[in-house]
Amino acid sequence: MTRTAVITGGASGLGEACARRFAAEGARVWILDANAARAAEVAADIGGGARSAGIDVTDEAALLAIAERIEADTGAPDILVTSAGILETVATVMDEDMAIHDRVWAVNYRGTVLSCRAFGRQMRAAGRGAIVTIGSVNSFSALPLPAYGPSKTAILRLTQILSVELGRHGVRVNALAPTYVITPAMQARIDAGERDPAVIRASGALDMLVMPRHIADVVAFLCSDAAAAITGVTLPVDAGYAAAVSYKSFAGGLPWKD
Repeated sequence: MTRTAVITGGASGLGEACARRFAAEGARVWILDANAARAAEVAADIGGGARSAGIDVTDEAALLAIAERIEADTGAPDILVTSAGILETVATVMDEDMAIHDRVWAVNYRGTVLSCRAFGRQMRAAGRGAIVTIGSVNSFSALPLPAYGPSKTAILRLTQILSVELGRHGVRVNALAPTYVITPAMQARIDAGERDPAVIRASGALDMLVMPRHIADVVAFLCSDAAAAITGVTLPVDAGYAAAVSYKSFAGGLPWKD
């Protein structure tokens, strides 16, 4: 059976990588993104019946309308990946611009909730489906990103709640917690001098930079039959960042010299 995959934020970065991965597996892909022109370009490049729509995930009416359109076209989706999200620059809670704070929460958290409601209801009625939300390594540790970090932490808990609500209807809900991924948005920050790729590479246990395709590989696994018994987890895809951040900061020093 041909699966239908809906990817929010699918016009670039992690979402685009997921869209391309599912299309390569033969799924019918819907790319939803606020950048309608870029979403259409990606869909055209993917081919194979991939379709797109310009959607702001903070707009509940728009999400409900596209969900109805997709269901009428191909039935309830089998896969939802809520990749739509935005970054912020380093700030303090005391001094952050609250307009930026509220926009980060609106897109990252509320957008995830609205997307899961719009398509999760269809999956619930169909008695099947897999949802993957996108959290962050910031879900587990404190960093000077006072809106982004808490918004991603909230996604961890939301994912657990949804897994229980929807699990009895045959719908699995998991999250990924990526480390710094070299997406176009991250590359722009590197180019602007706001992020240092050498520091990013050194932050994990593995000497590597994580690319969007690495995230797409794990999303594809979580949506496959091989993950049939996995739900309610937030899985780090972080090149060992979660392990290394505490290990490398040990006050007694490291047991080797590079």
